[in-house]
Amino acid sequence: MGNIDKYLSDFLRYTAGVSEDILYWVYPLTAAFGIAVLSYACTAAFRFAVMPAVQKLTERTKATWDDYLFNAKVMRAFRRIIPPVVWYVALPAVLTHSPSLLLFLQKVCNIYLVIVSLMFVSVFIHSLYEISESHQKLRNRPLKGVYQMFNLLAFVLGCILVISIVIDKSATAVLAGLGASAAVLMLIFKDSILGLVAGVQLSANDMLRPGDWITMDKYGANGFVIEVSLTTVKVQNFDKTITTIPPYALVSDSFQNWRFMRESGGRRMKLSVNIDSNSVHFCEKDEIQRYVDKGFIPAERYADHGFPIANTQVYRDFMMDFMRRHPDVNKDMMIMVRMLQPTPEGLPVELYCFSSFTDWQPFERFQGEMLDYALVMAREFGLRIFQRPSGIDFTK
Repeated sequence: MGNIDKYLSDFLRYTAGVSEDILYWVYPLTAAFGIAVLSYACTAAFRFAVMPAVQKLTERTKATWDDYLFNAKVMRAFRRIIPPVVWYVALPAVLTHSPSLLLFLQKVCNIYLVIVSLMFVSVFIHSLYEISESHQKLRNRPLKGVYQMFNLLAFVLGCILVISIVIDKSATAVLAGLGASAAVLMLIFKDSILGLVAGVQLSANDMLRPGDWITMDKYGANGFVIEVSLTTVKVQNFDKTITTIPPYALVSDSFQNWRFMRESGGRRMKLSVNIDSNSVHFCEKDEIQRYVDKGFIPAERYADHGFPIANTQVYRDFMMDFMRRHPDVNKDMMIMVRMLQPTPEGLPVELYCFSSFTDWQPFERFQGEMLDYALVMAREFGLRIFQRPSGIDFTK
């Protein structure tokens, strides 16, 4: 180290002809210029020699994770670390006679090294997130908040290191001093801490994934999850508006996730047709025969019945057969037609089945067709649909 310092001083005195009067400021500038040239040479060597070699090596491998970890962004971020390291190592070799200047420049190098290291960590964590997004099992996990928390922890640690460098104290001493203000820090980072805990719970219990259709009436959310971050969950509603929900609200409050309905392959239809109770009656034999002749019911269904058959029962059996034969009804799930408790609005007959359509538009079309058919066919069995009288009824 001392030999380099002496060689540079002798070079300026005897070879360059620098006088002693100006040597005190020419020497540091010359040393800084030399270190700058050295750092540029090291950075250029890494850029034009190491980076192409690493990229060619990753292209030849069959694995895809190394393509993300050693991509151009990560390599550029790592390249920024080289200059402060070169300066920090080279400064003691040329500034042995200026300890105060050496101390100041080393502090600057340390601060710059911490900053570029934080940038490298941020890019590296983002690459890990891209790897998880490309993985088949991990892409549906809300891991963005976890990666954001790692970024936040790295940022806090970097700030502690910078403060310790500036005040010339150890990082543990600074951290101990911050422990006294832990309550204030907890208040500042409350949402981030709650978001991290909620993100872990959502991921561990598989409660939420990007792309899920959720409904949360408390926050006016009814749409698809487009982003799960550390502090917010963004839901794009069907009217193209965006609703933001705190992640911890999804753990503490109740919300409805329609993903499992999609995965099951069936969406429930539950409709009620209100029958006018005055139109309910027992069917005569010729009436039953007329239903048989029209193909509404099989001939042998009521052949051995020892008690009268109501037209509501014939209607329920007919609708049950219709839903069982319908091509858009999922036959592996429950199909049921039942009579509910009579109300002042009539006698409800509930149609219960699962459509093979899980998307909204085809399901609504199926549900509308099923309701239309139930309303029209009720007349064939002598049943009237109950509805409150309107003005046109009184006019007639």
